[in-house]
Amino acid sequence: MTDAASEAMERLVGVARDPRAYVERWRAGHPGGAVLAVLPMNFPRELAHAAGALPVIVQDDQQPITEGRALLAEFYCGYTRNLADQVATGRFDLYDAVFTADHCIQLIGAAEIARTLKPDTTVFLGMLNSSMNDSWAPAKVTETMAEIRAEIERFTGNAVENGTLAESIEAFNRGRRLVRQLLDTRSAGGAALSPVQLQDIIVSSMVMDPVEHHALLLKALAGLPRADRDDRVRVHLSGHLCHAPRRELLEVIEDSGTIVIDDDLYHGRRYVSTDVPEEGDPIAALAEWYAQRNVSIPCPTRVQQDADWDTYLLDAVRHNGAEAVIHLVPKFCEPHMLYYPELRKALEATGIPQLQLETEHEGMPLESFRTRIEALVERALRRRPVHV
Repeated sequence: MTDAASEAMERLVGVARDPRAYVERWRAGHPGGAVLAVLPMNFPRELAHAAGALPVIVQDDQQPITEGRALLAEFYCGYTRNLADQVATGRFDLYDAVFTADHCIQLIGAAEIARTLKPDTTVFLGMLNSSMNDSWAPAKVTETMAEIRAEIERFTGNAVENGTLAESIEAFNRGRRLVRQLLDTRSAGGAALSPVQLQDIIVSSMVMDPVEHHALLLKALAGLPRADRDDRVRVHLSGHLCHAPRRELLEVIEDSGTIVIDDDLYHGRRYVSTDVPEEGDPIAALAEWYAQRNVSIPCPTRVQQDADWDTYLLDAVRHNGAEAVIHLVPKFCEPHMLYYPELRKALEATGIPQLQLETEHEGMPLESFRTRIEALVERALRRRPVHV
């Protein structure tokens, strides 16, 4: 990398590791601008951006959970308990409001903690329906998108004009396309970036203004060296629908004899999988984006007869040439736990080696994981053809 590219990458990594510092800088440059805490997985950040707000997807800040343990039951996932802890300890105070658009009961629980402990803070839930095949579904999703627009306008005091919204859609689409190109290059064996670096790029895009992020990422990628694919076992990472895997886990995965070539993680291909149509009514376009996301990479929280995660996963493995799949399942993530048997059965039917790693906010047995990943590598190597 050039010095300018290295500096740009360092800035992206800095935002990913310390979103609070970026938010404070953004506030300094946008007096009176609102910073919205957005919860995963499908909130239309374009609407908030078009209103002049900064929509930040709240990250698991990887701090130990203290007071949050008393606010949510232990069977809530580590991410939601971390969110509750951020609220209880004041780390959530940098946000002016909470906006979410999904129905995960654990995320709703975390949002309710914010409502309870910060009663003067706006907490809005725009419930996007999970039934995708019903005849009424498209109209209902469009209606919900309009409700989200109206609520953002009420909160910010700024109208979301169609022209401004179209510009925001274009800005977010540019960012998604650029990250997808990077992920595609990785799948083709040519991206000299580690899983941690790619995750930092995507996390920073969840925090930053899309125009600023796109410009910075272009600088970071200038002169990026290509990497020839080596003999490590090619792995597809699957899971983590809401929050990012721990960086040290990603490092252990590649240190154990694998190379990650593709994924369907939320902090990966899932997040950037689908563009918003740039023609026609922008609210209808956002509704179409929501529907197509579940076609691009199906989600176990959605019901759609013609879109299944297991079918997608098999097709992805065939396309990217993965030799094994590692399922990263957050402890107590009910949608993933309930669907995992279908994924496992589909992969077993094709003989693809796979491994489930149950992740947690704290106390993951990394050395035990390393041993299990190394065993997966051995299984995958035995399946390689023998050249005489």
